[in-house]
Amino acid sequence: MGSFANFIQNMDWWGGLTLLVSAVAALLCIVLHELSHGFVAWRLGDPTAKSAGRLTLNPLKHLDPLGLLMMIIVKVGWAKPVPVDMRYFKHPKSGMAITALAGPVANFLTSFASIALSSLIVRLPPFGEAEVVLLCFLSNLALLGVGMGLFNLIPISPLDGSKILFALLPDRMYYKVMRYEKYAMGLIVVLMLLGVFDRPLTFLMVHVLHFFCSITGMPLGSLLAFQDLSYLFSMFG
Repeated sequence: MGSFANFIQNMDWWGGLTLLVSAVAALLCIVLHELSHGFVAWRLGDPTAKSAGRLTLNPLKHLDPLGLLMMIIVKVGWAKPVPVDMRYFKHPKSGMAITALAGPVANFLTSFASIALSSLIVRLPPFGEAEVVLLCFLSNLALLGVGMGLFNLIPISPLDGSKILFALLPDRMYYKVMRYEKYAMGLIVVLMLLGVFDRPLTFLMVHVLHFFCSITGMPLGSLLAFQDLSYLFSMFG
């Protein structure tokens, strides 16, 4: 009993709460990403995602547990793909490319909005606990949004970037490649675990975040530091 009490007393509560906030931010990034795919496909004439119940904010409809875990641990990940039937599109290849692009665009817009709101909050002290937790959430949302957007733009099947790039292929080659794309996800996971994407993604993430921060007036160093609730409470608590 005494050892359990010591465990509770020594537990890093701020670290646990930060992890929870990061998980919620990751879920929101996933939902908006997949919802955007489904919505754009529906607007282009494909009812498949709508019929499957994927035009929803319910995270359980979009969640891929491994993709969520990767987002929390390495800040990039994926969701359960929204079903799309390109035969409904008036122009199948371009329709598929636009649908694929919608997810990363939604993530970048979410990240930019999060940074803009963070910039506004830090200019309006005093800070209470709610504002501190909100800043942590927005910082995680900004970083995860950019990470998910960039990761999904990698032109390796079945990521969104491949569907955009493949739209440039001749029809015969395009449909042949698309037929086998579902088998490539294992390769993506292996490459992530080996850290193949770490350096280029980190480089791009920093530059995209710096660009968003320069527009909103938010210091990039502060945005990155705000991911940690312990740091935030030491500043504003």
